[in-house]
Amino acid sequence: MKTQHAITVCFTALLACTPPLLHAQAGQRSPSVDSLLSLRSVGSARISPDAHRVAYLVTNTDWQQDAFVSQLWVHDLRTAAATQLTRHESGVSQVEWSPDGSWLSFISMRVEQKPQLYAIALAGGEPVRLTNASGGVSSYEWRADGGAIAFTSSPAVAMRKSRDTTLGGFEVVRRDFSMQQLYTIDVAAALGAPQAGTLRTPANAMYSVSGFEWSPDGARIAFSAATLPDAPSANTADIYILGLAGNDVRRIVAQPGADGDPHWSPDGRQLVFSSAMGEVRGNYFRNTRLAVVDAAGGAVRSITSQFDEQPAFVGWGPAGVYFAGSQKTASHLFVADPVTGKVSRVTGPEAAMISGITLDRTMATAAFVIASPDALPEVAVSPLDQFAPRLVTTMSTQVRDWRLGSREVVKWKSRDGQEIEGILIKPRDFDPSRKYPLLCVIHGGPTGIDRPVLPDARYYPVDEWVNRGAVVLKVNYRGSAGYGEAFRALNYRNLGVGDAWDVVSGVDALIAKGFVDPAKVASMGWSQGGYISAFLTTSSTRFAATSVGAGISDWRTYYYNTDITPFTVQYLGADPVADPAIYAKTSPIDYVRTAKTPTLIQHGELDRRVPIANGYQLRQALEDRGVPVEMIVYKGYGHGITKPKSQRAVMQHNLAWFNHYIFGDPLPDFTRVGAPVNQD
Repeated sequence: MKTQHAITVCFTALLACTPPLLHAQAGQRSPSVDSLLSLRSVGSARISPDAHRVAYLVTNTDWQQDAFVSQLWVHDLRTAAATQLTRHESGVSQVEWSPDGSWLSFISMRVEQKPQLYAIALAGGEPVRLTNASGGVSSYEWRADGGAIAFTSSPAVAMRKSRDTTLGGFEVVRRDFSMQQLYTIDVAAALGAPQAGTLRTPANAMYSVSGFEWSPDGARIAFSAATLPDAPSANTADIYILGLAGNDVRRIVAQPGADGDPHWSPDGRQLVFSSAMGEVRGNYFRNTRLAVVDAAGGAVRSITSQFDEQPAFVGWGPAGVYFAGSQKTASHLFVADPVTGKVSRVTGPEAAMISGITLDRTMATAAFVIASPDALPEVAVSPLDQFAPRLVTTMSTQVRDWRLGSREVVKWKSRDGQEIEGILIKPRDFDPSRKYPLLCVIHGGPTGIDRPVLPDARYYPVDEWVNRGAVVLKVNYRGSAGYGEAFRALNYRNLGVGDAWDVVSGVDALIAKGFVDPAKVASMGWSQGGYISAFLTTSSTRFAATSVGAGISDWRTYYYNTDITPFTVQYLGADPVADPAIYAKTSPIDYVRTAKTPTLIQHGELDRRVPIANGYQLRQALEDRGVPVEMIVYKGYGHGITKPKSQRAVMQHNLAWFNHYIFGDPLPDFTRVGAPVNQD
């Protein structure tokens, strides 16, 4: 029986952080697919050690080489001058300041398409290549005095190349891994000539290094390592300390479950790290904690038990341990007392959406990216004692003349009484007395989250549909991040079923408000969002059309073929042989007998996270039952479609599919070569 629930609209005062002059204006130009994909964006804000400058990346769309390319910029907070430091077509990533603030380092693939470490002087000049690591550089960190850099690399990469030359390409399943090891270089020597690096962890180590950090005195490096660098081995990660004088390694945390990302206390006597606190089962949806242990080893103590979400370490200073975390659709900086575990929020207002936070040397000033419903994400800075963001970029000028939908947080009750939130996007001239088509866009994860932010520029051209006269609902279904551990656990042994309740109840709630046409409702999503759309395709007749992006159709097929097998057992409680009933309950393919919804299936050819067999299985089952279905395979891609031209194709395909089934446009022929592309 269909249920209807009243819907509560909750406008949030997010614009308090963003100067009005940079708000996106209610222009007249509707953004096309190409204009959305061509938006420049900012990220990786890094405050300088003296808090005088902010480094950040600006990502541009390079249509000629079919790539999104990030370049390094620096903004001087005293003069307001912004300078672009890099221009190479390979772009840069992982930007960091040298401890004295005179250099900026980054990783780039400028030679042999292999990631190596570079540095560029703040005074100007060409970047200097610092490493010549045979396995490339995965991650790195400066020593506190600036005299050395530690980095991770895999010596197996060169060995694999030699083997392939002799025997051709092959892979030994769950044996052929590129184990990450820890190296150091002397900076003075590297500035003279690129260095291969000195191997610090044992050459025959039976683990793969991930997060690491120098001790304050530079004599030790704390690191985390798992038995293998793959998802099924994540629970084996422990914490180690490397003594550099003799390259001796000592494990100081060896409890069950994952322990990672270690950081030193300012006095070098303790470590704080991310911990499952001994839990092995269910930690895909359980809270991790920030925990503290003495550098000599001993008892592990949680310091964020009061925080009901996932904390991400930012820094350790006189006020305590700073970490980032979500609270519903907001995201903030918090500080935890490492002795009492008391947690306080540092940033505001309550609905602010702040990410990528870095702190200066004194932990007094922060740089970050701030988002809002009416402006593009911008780099900003603020003192921590009186939080008041000051923007240092002007990305929002790009959309000043665009007509964009309004974004707001809404709430409703699901079938079982659980409160669900979502983001409602409406036309600027919204009239509640009209009937609008409704398109549901469902995020992945399931521990992803949708926030009321601009832009929607990947996969689904939301604002094109809104400007054509539709409303869009983005559902933070049970399992989404930001709402606490108990909420994330609600889809344990209820995947798809409970998620579908949350989407359908949101649709019902909007229909009950009177402004949605119940005959023109659609659903789409990628990954877990694709799975939920597939579940809705086969279990509901509520939708006029769906789009299943890299979605699961059969958890049995998924379990035996994915690269992340623990995910399925964590959420369903058993493997398919041990409990076939739960796999039948939660698999879209088991409901396909009654399917009637026209379905577009989109999948990357080389997807290992959600193997493409799931797409083929759903396509054939729908075709067998006479349900309109199209499947498009994007060549050369894994789980995500990462290049602009192919993202253009994904968006155009979704646009054409829903324009037919929702707006009555002609049925698209996806086989046609040279289909028109929207241009401004």
